[in-house]
Amino acid sequence: MHPGRWVQRPRLRLKIRIKLYASLGAYLPEGGTNNSAELEVPARSTPRQLMDQCQIPRRLAHLVLLNGIYLAPTERNVSFSEGDTLAVWPPVAGG
Repeated sequence: MHPGRWVQRPRLRLKIRIKLYASLGAYLPEGGTNNSAELEVPARSTPRQLMDQCQIPRRLAHLVLLNGIYLAPTERNVSFSEGDTLAVWPPVAGG
């Protein structure tokens, strides 16, 4: 290492926010309020891993948004970045 040279180390943990709507609020991690919780997750964590960790049944994770962008089931293995927001809704019926 050269004197005076900045070396950036990879982040080991990231802060993200999870928002769970309707009946999924029952799966909100401890410390969450108003359907939302701020969490620290390991770097390279994915929405699928976080939903599994929160024990959200995959069949109930109908609408999943990462920073407001829809994630199809096949796209839920993308890694989080610092400050991301994951929002999850169950299937909704009505009419």
